[in-house]
Amino acid sequence: MPGDARPKKKTIRMIPQARTPAHEQDPAERACNFDEVNLGYLIEDAQLEAERCLMCPEQPCVAGCPVGIAIPDFIQRITARDYRGAYDVITATNLLPAVCGRVCPQESQCEGSCTVGDTLEPVAIGRLERWVGDMAIRERWSNVPYIQPSGFKVGIVGSGPAGMACAADMAKAGCEVTVFEAFHEPGGVLKYGIPDFRLPNKVVDAEIAKLEALGIRFECNTLVGRLFTVEQMVEEMGFHAVFVGTGAGYPSFMGIPGESLNGVLSANELLTRCNLMHAREFPDYDTPLQPGRRVVVIGAGNTAMDALRVSRRVGAESVRCLYRRSRAEAPARAEELHHAEEEGIEFHWLASPVELLDDGKRNVRAVRCIRMTLGEPDASGRRRPVPEAGSEFEIEADMVVYAIGTNANPIIGQTSKLQLDQRGYIATDASLATSIPGVFAGGDIVTGAATVIEAMGAGRRAARAMKAFLGLRDTDHLYCDAAVEPGSRMFGIDRAERGFARIRVPR
Repeated sequence: MPGDARPKKKTIRMIPQARTPAHEQDPAERACNFDEVNLGYLIEDAQLEAERCLMCPEQPCVAGCPVGIAIPDFIQRITARDYRGAYDVITATNLLPAVCGRVCPQESQCEGSCTVGDTLEPVAIGRLERWVGDMAIRERWSNVPYIQPSGFKVGIVGSGPAGMACAADMAKAGCEVTVFEAFHEPGGVLKYGIPDFRLPNKVVDAEIAKLEALGIRFECNTLVGRLFTVEQMVEEMGFHAVFVGTGAGYPSFMGIPGESLNGVLSANELLTRCNLMHAREFPDYDTPLQPGRRVVVIGAGNTAMDALRVSRRVGAESVRCLYRRSRAEAPARAEELHHAEEEGIEFHWLASPVELLDDGKRNVRAVRCIRMTLGEPDASGRRRPVPEAGSEFEIEADMVVYAIGTNANPIIGQTSKLQLDQRGYIATDASLATSIPGVFAGGDIVTGAATVIEAMGAGRRAARAMKAFLGLRDTDHLYCDAAVEPGSRMFGIDRAERGFARIRVPR
């Protein structure tokens, strides 16, 4: 209509055509330090990239996000320079934006669903989320609501992404929340599994401080299952509900000859020593590490990329990656694979180890490998690797690192009566309730290894079920949407709820 001031609908032709690149350290310099590789956006970069969002009414990116962040809403606030508003939108569903913006595989989640990506490169949602999260840390923003104590005690086992997400939601519901962590610092896999050059510890610490502002208490150096059991938490320690989010940190090996030789270890051990226990700074820290001069890492996922790049930074002369499929099938994020290649990592695609060779003194001296070809797809949908007869060869190595996946942390299953599935993971129903009433579980200990944001989504889903179990009002969901029986409410509140409000009666 004439005089209509409403903005026109954006089209692909109206937006910046190129994806705004992030600033990065020079490859030659960063291969010698543990400083962060991806330096993120400046304010002008964020503004430019935010303009690429079409503000689609269908919002497929939201459906692609495991926690359902209102992505167009937070991006719109960036374009309006309402940065605190953008932070408020994100943290309504994701309490770790500076973390998730760095390590989540956006290319297969929100960005993989982006409408712009049908024609151009998708909007850099992850980089924008990280930029907002970093600004919140610099400006000391936090969202601490008024919390009315409910009288319930909740125990969280594990301080990784699932545990932290569940803890935050239960604290906001008025529960007294205690998080038990086996290591000496909270953070779980964010601390022990991801190197500083990809996720700085100071970022994780800043996000944990926001949880402490909610009243959440962290008890470190506490191995549940050894000091006390899950059953004792419920029956003796006074916890009205418990969430288990211990992850899947038990490493896998191949079962080939030579795996017991000195110099053979898991990526979990290497990364935990270097990341959480500061072995890379020996002798300033007393954690021992004997870095190899010729390192071979088996696997090509994100953990393998971390192990390869850490080995380069702690002084290895040669670092090689062995993977039984081709580069196209590598499960690592494209960005991590690209960074590893830039840093001089040598890749042997379509090669699989068959034996680790002894130097005569029980030390590994080489890896005997065999060439592979790709056959028909297997159960994972990827083409099955098939050995080539007579194609064996050797690669010299004095350290071999396995990064071929993980299994369920076994301690909880061994020390409790929780029902496990056939793989050894905790069995739950659709609401993430376990076989013990009042005990819930989520994240990698239920599903197997997944992403940070998927684990957080599981933690929040479990929190919803825990609030229902305790009879607490879930302010994230409207009770009036559900069908109710006549007379089941009093003043609009379900009679089954145990929520309450304090009143002051004059004397």
